Amino acid sequence: MRKGRWVRYLWAVTFVAGCAGKPGPEVAMRAPPQPKRRSAFMRELGTSVQGRPITLATFPGVGQPVLILGGIHGNEPTSAVVARKLIDHLELHPHNGAGRTVVILPEANPDGLLTGRRTNANGVDVNRNFPARNWRRFKHPLFDNGPSPASEPETQAILAAIEEMRPGRIVSIHSIDGNKHCNNYDGPAESLAALMGRFNGYPVRPTMGYPTPGSLGSWAGIDKRIPIVTLELPRNVDSETAWEQNRDALLAAISAEAPAKGSTGAPPAISAGHSPAGD
Repeated sequence: MRKGRWVRYLWAVTFVAGCAGKPGPEVAMRAPPQPKRRSAFMRELGTSVQGRPITLATFPGVGQPVLILGGIHGNEPTSAVVARKLIDHLELHPHNGAGRTVVILPEANPDGLLTGRRTNANGVDVNRNFPARNWRRFKHPLFDNGPSPASEPETQAILAAIEEMRPGRIVSIHSIDGNKHCNNYDGPAESLAALMGRFNGYPVRPTMGYPTPGSLGSWAGIDKRIPIVTLELPRNVDSETAWEQNRDALLAAISAEAPAKGSTGAPPAISAGHSPAGD
């Protein structure tokens, strides 16, 4: 082989070997695929006494909506954080919503959350201000239920959300002292509370042991027969722990099949193909 041909041969072998051994820059710079996000549709339902927005997050899907609320009492900030974390989770892991329509109102009492007070800026307990049949005027520094049913703008915003969305079930997130955390239910929601209990380990209770006239549970669950669970978080745990304890319970409540009308028996089945323990 002539010298010129030999040099060209060695150059070609070296070039091919180099190409096979080292990817080009366009391959090396290729980013890994990112998970597909599902952004919630955010809109303002109304404003608080002091003019702060009351915002609703909606994940469109099929079936009757599932409504989840947090922050109705300003001294229970963990409830609002857990509701916010649920929004973030469903945006990052949309399949965990099981294709259902989910509506989340994370901060129902923004003025109270800002000051750490149970009541709104008028000194009214929003969760005693609903137009339930058991509403009676009651003045108290902590539990004042307002001059009349639905007198407060925060109550009106929640009622507007329920009237517009017509939810098939409601989970209202709260927190409580004294190791009394539980899945408390009103109306035809015993099976839903039991299902949540399978995932968060909280006891299922039909009553908190004290009267709650004018509460959301009284109005929606007892009067309107909408299944509603008041998820009482333990107040002595931080928000991250509360989220970890209740993430799968909330996802199960979202994905559960609707129970038969009037049913209070076995917990409803979870939609096929969905595992709350997911991501």
